[in-house]
Amino acid sequence: MIEIINPNIERGRIRHALFDFDGTLSLIREGWQRVMIPMMVEWLMETPQHESEDELGHAVSDYVTRSTGIQSIYQMIHLTEMIARRGGQPLEPLVYKQKYIHCLWQRIKERVAMLKSGAIAPDDMMVPGGRIILDELRCRGVRCYLASGTDEPYVLDEAGALKLAPYFAGIYGARDDYKSFSKKILIDHIISENRLSGPEFVVFGDGFVEIEDGKSVGGIAVGVASDEATRSGVNQWKRNRLIQAGADIIVPDFRDSTDLVAYLFDEDGSADRQNKQG
Repeated sequence: MIEIINPNIERGRIRHALFDFDGTLSLIREGWQRVMIPMMVEWLMETPQHESEDELGHAVSDYVTRSTGIQSIYQMIHLTEMIARRGGQPLEPLVYKQKYIHCLWQRIKERVAMLKSGAIAPDDMMVPGGRIILDELRCRGVRCYLASGTDEPYVLDEAGALKLAPYFAGIYGARDDYKSFSKKILIDHIISENRLSGPEFVVFGDGFVEIEDGKSVGGIAVGVASDEATRSGVNQWKRNRLIQAGADIIVPDFRDSTDLVAYLFDEDGSADRQNKQG
């Protein structure tokens, strides 16, 4: 359940942790790709120089899966570029984003309502073991942050519905002034404000963006190759992309949180023994 990709990370020093939200902890928005991709294909099919629907489907699916983790507005900016390249006259990216948000909300609004009413237990709408790893990190004094490419009001609302807000020193999401926030900006701020060196920081995520951003500051990166639909097993496409992004460790979920955290904190002393042998 815990796949070590890079055994050479410096363990035992973690002080701060950043978690992605959707697909890493929350499953409320499971299936968002099945909303975004058909919408993009539909808009592209309206352009005068479009390819076949199948060809557009492949192109859009490839882009959307590769861009998991970034703010939705950037995906819509990319859409406008695709429309323009095919001779279309695109609307403003924000218009497409609002249409997407509206359609996605129709898919997930009942989940949110049932969570808030108590009809669904919060842990049933989370990646398995998610709350356990947060408890494990809190017990070790790690300061945690939550960051998402989803709009911040929704992230705050959904984190509240999952009863996750108390675990985090800060919860961050996309803003209308989209250039004022990104996971990279937040990570750089955490590193600078707390005067961290690389191995004192760890990032957990299921998207290319946060893994790459975490590694860019020398941090430890745990890729969560979650199968959001079944809540079990490894999503091989995610796994491969996360490794390409630089993930040091791959997990399918957090069922083995106790062992994972013990490894990250070198509580078995193996890194110490290796250093002495070296």
